[in-house]
Order: sequence, then C-alpha cells, then structure tokens
Amino acid sequence: MAPALDVRNMSLNTEKRVMAGIAVAIIADDREKSIVLTSRVDSTNLARTVQSHVGSPAGPSDAILRQMQDQRVEVALVVIDPQNPQRAIRTIELIHGSIPDVTIFAIGELSQPMNIVSAMRAGAREFLDYSSSREALVEAFARFSATLSRAQRSASKARVFTFLNAKGGAGATTTAVNTAVALQETHGRVVLVDFAPIGHAALQLNLKPQFSIVDALQNLHRMDGSLLDGLMTPYRNGLHLLAGAQQPHSSLPTSSELARLFDLLVSQYHFVVLDCSGRMDATTHMICELSNAVLLVAQTDVVSLWSANKIHDFLQDGAARDRLRIVLNRFKKIPGFTDEDVEKTTNTKVLWKVPNNFQVIGPAIDKGSPVAAQSNQEIARSYHSLAAELAGATTTSEGALSLLYQHDKADGKKRPAGHMIVSPVRAGH
Repeated sequence: MAPALDVRNMSLNTEKRVMAGIAVAIIADDREKSIVLTSRVDSTNLARTVQSHVGSPAGPSDAILRQMQDQRVEVALVVIDPQNPQRAIRTIELIHGSIPDVTIFAIGELSQPMNIVSAMRAGAREFLDYSSSREALVEAFARFSATLSRAQRSASKARVFTFLNAKGGAGATTTAVNTAVALQETHGRVVLVDFAPIGHAALQLNLKPQFSIVDALQNLHRMDGSLLDGLMTPYRNGLHLLAGAQQPHSSLPTSSELARLFDLLVSQYHFVVLDCSGRMDATTHMICELSNAVLLVAQTDVVSLWSANKIHDFLQDGAARDRLRIVLNRFKKIPGFTDEDVEKTTNTKVLWKVPNNFQVIGPAIDKGSPVAAQSNQEIARSYHSLAAELAGATTTSEGALSLLYQHDKADGKKRPAGHMIVSPVRAGH
C-alpha cells in the first residue's frame, strides 16, 4: 500500500498559496441567487469564486470590470432575470467586448428559448439552467478546462501522446516507456503517466515509486506545480514518472478531474506520454480526446487487427478518431500482406513499425533497462526515430499532428494539411 501523502513535505507553504482552480466571477441582480451560485461553484472543486456582484456594470470603465481584470477572472457567470433579461444580455455584451479573454456562462431558464439565443449572440459560450444540478456546472467547467488545455498545448508547444494496446501483450507499455526515454534524451522535460489498470511502467524503468496517479487524482483540489512535482518518480536520464496504480482499484476520475490534471501537466512539461495499455473505458476516451496523437500498438495477427478495428469504432465519437494511428510492434515482413491490408482491416492509418527483436527487448524489460537508452541497438534507433517524428511534426489548428512519408520528405512533395500521414520505419533499415 502506498504511504500517506505528506503535503507539507512535498509543497512548502502550500497553505499560503491561493487555491488552484478556475477563477470565477458571479454577476446577478438577486443576492440570494448570487449566494447559491457561489456555494455551487466552490463545491465543484474545479473552480473558485473570486468575485461576486449584485448589480450590473454600467459601462466599459465600471469598477466591476476593472475588478474582474485585477482578479484575473477566467469565467463569468451572468444570471438572467426572466423578468428583465435585457439587463443581463447587455452585461454579457459588455464583458465580451471589454474583456474578450473571459469566458461567459449565462445562467437562466431553459424554458425561455429567446433568452438563450440572445445570450449566445451576445457572447456567452454556455447557457445553464439555474435549477440544474451541481454536476451540470462541473461538466461546463470541464469543457472549459479541456478547451483551455488544448490552447495551452498549442501556445506552449506541449504535446500529449497516448499509447493503447490493441490486445493484451501487444507492447503499449514498452513502446510508451521507450518513446518517453528517447524524447527525454533528445528534447527534455518529459513526463510518463501510467494510466494502466495496474501500472507496469515503473518495473520497466526499475523504479520504486512512493506515489501514484491515484494520489494525484485524490489531491487535485489542492494541486499546484510543486505538489505535482513531489508526486513524480525521477528516472536517471531526467524523465519523470507519474506511476500507475499498485493494485486494482474501482475509482474512476471524472472528466473535470482529468481536465484539471492535464492543465497541470502541459504547463509543467514539454511532452506528456501516457500509457493506457488495455484500458478501454470513459477515462481512456477522455484522455484520447485531450491528446495530440493516439498510438494504437498492434501486431500483424488476426486477433490484434480485429481488436484494433473495434477500438477505432470505440473512439469514433469526438476528436480522437482523427488522431488514432497504428504502431506495428514486433514487425516482420509478411509476403503478400501490405500496409494497405492493415489499414483496410483496422480502418486506421499505419504510423510506425518497430522491428521484431525480442532477444533484446525481453532482457531489457526484465532488468528494467529500456533499450532506447542503448544506442547501439537497431530497435533503440527505431524508438528514437519515432520520438523524433512525433516531436518534429507540425500541429494543426485542431491539435492533431501532420507527418509525412520519408520518401515524400526527400522528394519535396506536399500532403494536404490537417491530416496525420504515415511515416513507417521498416525492419531492416
């Protein structure tokens, strides 16, 4: 069992810091509604009320707006009075025009569609029913955090790569570990996060972590960069590991918790590598939504390719479907079986091929010494080349990656923007 989390030793003077979370301002004409919303916001553990006003700003120079800027408000909740909706609509327009960086949630009654239309036209991103549950507010904040996380990755060039198994034992953990090691050696500031049902990444790095992903998720309400750093287990080349669960557990993170964790990770590291192994649940789906590339590790056997097709179907809803690519592990050329056959069977593009060399990989796993740290091995060069392709690819406005075939790079040919195009490493090169 993991030791108790000692927050004092891991984050000095944490109690003196401002509690992390989305900074929220509440503007309402009714004091009672303002009090209720303040309590509801603070109970989400994802946001904190930094400002609450009864009344509306009179103009761009109003003190309410100046205070919102001083408090660095991220989300404004504007309550629409059904008896006088125009006052709130003008407030939304004023905030949207004066402080465009603030995201606006309109709070009103869903039974009044004209107010919904007017609020959205005025600049509100969300419209929430005042009588809806706390969970509806949590989901709205989670959507905001996910959008912010993608924007932070784009601005900071932080990238998130998620590895999945097409079937048990396909090699997702090994591929994730070695890609992370290679990224750290060439680029630095890399974290490997183990989201597998039972974490094995630490074994492949010969590490004995004190804390795990479970500790991180349980302490997100007070998490900051210092506390997050204290949860990490360092590897000898500077790679950080946020270890997986030491034993099976039934708790599942909410979408808001995952969004909060990703916000912290992309702000602290240049590359975030996630190992989900064979996990296929709502958590995996959300992780894939927040990733720049989802790498499905498979082999060229019937069961593996059949399973890859099912996982493709599982990820069809949302942004993840455009980021899913196949990594063929333990690759050996099969006469008459081509890349096109793999792609037709799985409905997924092939991105990479890791050559078959279990005589090297097996002992490396047993010793906890990743082959990516052994530059004299062909398979190590394959992992380093995969890491280089992922790190060097351009990012589209949707957050996916654009990669080119090796021969297209040599010929100077261009591919349409916005698609991840395969770049295979063939065994024997």
